[in-house]
Amino acid sequence: MAKKLILVDSRTLQAFVTELFEKAGMSSEDAAFHAHALVQTNLWGVDSHGVLRLPIYIQRLRSGALNPQPQVRKLRGSGALEVLHGDDGPGFIVGREAMQRAIELAEGFNIGVVGVIRSNHFGAAALYARMAVERGMMGIAMTNVIPNMVAPGGSRPITGNNPIAVAVPTFGEFPFVLDISLSNVAGGKLLLASKKGEKIPLDWATDREGRPTDDPDEGFAGFLLPVGGHKGLGLSYVVDILCGVITGGVFQHELKSMYKHSDDPSLTGHFMIALNPLAIMSREELDSRMTSFYETIKSSPMWDESEEMLLPGELEHRTAQERKENGIPLPSELYTELRELGDELGVTSRLNKLNA
Repeated sequence: MAKKLILVDSRTLQAFVTELFEKAGMSSEDAAFHAHALVQTNLWGVDSHGVLRLPIYIQRLRSGALNPQPQVRKLRGSGALEVLHGDDGPGFIVGREAMQRAIELAEGFNIGVVGVIRSNHFGAAALYARMAVERGMMGIAMTNVIPNMVAPGGSRPITGNNPIAVAVPTFGEFPFVLDISLSNVAGGKLLLASKKGEKIPLDWATDREGRPTDDPDEGFAGFLLPVGGHKGLGLSYVVDILCGVITGGVFQHELKSMYKHSDDPSLTGHFMIALNPLAIMSREELDSRMTSFYETIKSSPMWDESEEMLLPGELEHRTAQERKENGIPLPSELYTELRELGDELGVTSRLNKLNA
């Protein structure tokens, strides 16, 4: 049976989450960015990567698994290619620093490529790809994660569902943003289904023996299945090579789960690319060509005429507009957990219900 959802104002939620991170030892600036990133992800409707993850992030900050004030530094590289050391900081802060550096390099070289070692879970990859778009550039962001995905027919995990996001400026209402993990769904969707008391489709995950399951808790304890079979599996290998192998970081089974090893740094790697398309065409030309590209997609007929062809990033844009006005829905169990966490840490910001 589905559980009740509680609506919370996004601004109230962001103030509450910011104060939580400050109480956990983060600087005011970093706490505000981390909170913004989580709440923005909820606004997009990607609830699996929003404040659902807040309790584990706070737990890891308090235990020392996450360095609350990391000193991110250049480790190696030259020209337009660098590798940064994340100092075991929160992935959101390390990821922000990496994409900012990639953008700086692209301002000089028209492309910037930055790898990262010794980071942690960085949430939705779109957050960082969109940073480049805000500067008129194309952004690509990816990260490796612990092996949590089985090869088709396999009974043990062989690679992670390693997310990747690509964002392209359109200079219109919203940018082109593709953000996907390389499993059929992200693990957070299993957590969300569990919080809501819902079953999951059989092609989302397996139990510990590699057998498909509709139980989100069994699936979370087991393994994910790759999107597109061997195609998603192969792309996952590529992301791990870029984030872990060639950066000099860890990869495959050397990575640590933030849930199973909650007191240890995850050793996660990231890979960020910023590319300046205005080096090869004017803003007006790119605007015109992306408009033509979008119009072709939007005008493509649907067999069900009541349906609409959506563009990558369009659903998130619409959801954000609706949730800014009407509130972000949180499972009641999660809402209670956040309130209790706030009370425990002495947070003064209130997390009031809109549908009380």
